[in-house]
Amino acid sequence: MDALAKAWSKAVRTAVPGPWRPRLVVREAGGALLLGALGVLIELGSDPGLCVVSGPVAAALFLLRRGLPATVLVLTATASGLGAGPLPLLVCAGWSAGARVKRVAVLAGSFTGGFLLMTATGVLKDAGSAPVKLVIGFSLGGFLLLAVLPALWGRYRAQRRALLDALRERNDQLLRERTMIAHQARLRERHRIAQDMHDSLGHQLALISVHSGALEVDRTLTDRQREAVGVLRLAAVAAMRELREVVGVLHDESAAPPSVPGAAVAPGGGRTGGLDGIGKLVESSRAAGTQVSLSEAGEHRPPAANVGHAAYRIVQEALTNAHKHAPGAPITVALRFEPDALVVEVVNPRAPEPAGVRAGGGTAVVSGGQGLTGLRERARLVGGMVHAGPTPGEGFRLAAVLPYEGTGGAADGAAGAAAGASGDTGGTSGAGGAEAWMLDALPAAEGGTGTRRWRSPALGCAVGGGLVLLTVLGLLVWGVVSFVRAADEATVQRSVYDAIEVGTPQADVEKRLPVGNDFFTREYKGSGPTPPAGSACSYFLSGEASAGWGEDNIVRLCFKDGVLVDKQHYPAKS
Repeated sequence: MDALAKAWSKAVRTAVPGPWRPRLVVREAGGALLLGALGVLIELGSDPGLCVVSGPVAAALFLLRRGLPATVLVLTATASGLGAGPLPLLVCAGWSAGARVKRVAVLAGSFTGGFLLMTATGVLKDAGSAPVKLVIGFSLGGFLLLAVLPALWGRYRAQRRALLDALRERNDQLLRERTMIAHQARLRERHRIAQDMHDSLGHQLALISVHSGALEVDRTLTDRQREAVGVLRLAAVAAMRELREVVGVLHDESAAPPSVPGAAVAPGGGRTGGLDGIGKLVESSRAAGTQVSLSEAGEHRPPAANVGHAAYRIVQEALTNAHKHAPGAPITVALRFEPDALVVEVVNPRAPEPAGVRAGGGTAVVSGGQGLTGLRERARLVGGMVHAGPTPGEGFRLAAVLPYEGTGGAADGAAGAAAGASGDTGGTSGAGGAEAWMLDALPAAEGGTGTRRWRSPALGCAVGGGLVLLTVLGLLVWGVVSFVRAADEATVQRSVYDAIEVGTPQADVEKRLPVGNDFFTREYKGSGPTPPAGSACSYFLSGEASAGWGEDNIVRLCFKDGVLVDKQHYPAKS
């Protein structure tokens, strides 16, 4: 019992799918009542049984067309061959089938089957009363005009709606993707800012701390001066701690690798091109009281700009770390120009005092832990590598191998940074501004593709509709010509009628008569004066115009024993 109930529930959901919103209920109910009333009105005056059945059947099929469009089309077409009542429903059924049937094979099969059944029922109904060719022609024209043409329009509307939905979804996806790209660009810019702050400001603050620490133990200073220098050193340490916190926050917010930034800031405040600024870094460290040596080996070969900048940052970070963790220890900076790469090496031995303790027992310098990570990333972006680790004498060594020309990754990183900067400085805030910028920036190729995709269903349906209209027009012309020809075959001119005399052999009379067509004269058989007993009569339309509307002039010729025994020319109600 449960299985039967489930099957019935599934069948109902398939035949009349929901959800049935109030607006849909009103529309479907109104459509069913209208088509039922039209079916009854059209069939008035015909078969009473067909008149009674056509209304409820049309209403029921209209309600089923949403869930069973192909089935409703076939049933409606079959019923249309029996009478004109279902013809309004045929328009709705064709529309629904074209819009709702997705598989082309099912759609073509339903329309082919509907046309064949409509033609077959029409031929069977009008058998003997109308030429078969005429019935087939009218069935084909009516089916194309009332079923196929609405189906093409419904198909076009459905495809256009689906295409618009797909374009909206694709546009939403593009907006989401471009929002993600903009977010990544902002993260890259934050990381770049953090890296520059760490490299430039961190180095300068470390030098300030070293200078102030050295001054604090100078015996020539008074107590007040030493106290002021101590305050300066503590302020530098606090500033470095705050800088590390800011850099740490920026690094935490940005998971993207740093892109290669632009030119570095030299200690003197000017712009540096790379290797040329390393000498100034060494001089700045020497001015802080640290023994720093710089040596070059090999044939000097200028590297690419991004490689020189990476070398500058590596030396800067190594000097900063040496000042922080080994204050007072001598530092050796070496540049070796190998045939295929530039080798940068910075070495410092163990500090004379424990690392992190300033002269005068001050506070240890804060370390953010981001320097070496940034250096490795910088070297990777130009195709090089960085090694950092202790030396046998408890010192520390930082070395980098950098190719002279760099790699494409660096260029890509620079381009990404530029794109991130340009995309993040538009001055637009909020989702609305971002979406407007994204929509305006859609590539022309994407718009062209969307236009072509939009034209595809429209062009196909337009061509199909044009072919249907041309076919219907051709059938109409053919039907008019056939009708006129059939009327001529059933018409006897007045002059021919007057020339025929009673008593003429039947064979001679038939030579002067048209072939006849029962389609035009069937309803007039048995009309007129009583024919002679035992005679066989032939009926024709008269070529003479009738006297009034709703009547025709009829020619009746009666034959008996192969001889014309009677001829009549009379008006008859049509």
